[in-house]
Amino acid sequence: MYFAALLARTEDGWEASDTELDDVETLSDLADLARDASSDDDTVIVLIEQEEGWFGVVRVDGEEDPRIYVSDAAAAARSSYGEILLTDELLGREPGADGPDLDALDLDGTEDGEPEDEDATDDDGAVSAGSADAVPHGPVGDAQVLEDLGVSEKELRAMTGDAVNEIADALGASEVLETVR
Repeated sequence: MYFAALLARTEDGWEASDTELDDVETLSDLADLARDASSDDDTVIVLIEQEEGWFGVVRVDGEEDPRIYVSDAAAAARSSYGEILLTDELLGREPGADGPDLDALDLDGTEDGEPEDEDATDDDGAVSAGSADAVPHGPVGDAQVLEDLGVSEKELRAMTGDAVNEIADALGASEVLETVR
């Protein structure tokens, strides 16, 4: 089960709105969605969580690049919403290093999972996985993304379970978040 909400800071405090991520395909789309929620280029926080799995925080301040924190990159990588947040830059990869170039693949009938030669397997007979596709277990991104709003790096990294409500509570936005939950 996923939950996503936008918290937009205004002169009067925080305003919350739930958001549909079905039409969001890239981080740029998500940042545009966040910017649309703010009338004066104020701070907008996008909170995404998969129940008992992972949570992500995206902070958009006006036209600045979004700042991102993901609690567990490996868990988020298995999620379509998590994949939006796990950019090459966030994972420390060269842009476009998503996987093998299809033109470079040798499709000679061994694509059904059987290794072509013995060098492609390890001692257990499993096909070796490339390290380029590895996503780290644990948090990635800017753990200080909410520091100036009252959520320290240590607090953010320690959050588990219902992190979205914990963050909203720390921001003083729990009541407005509850209206969209």
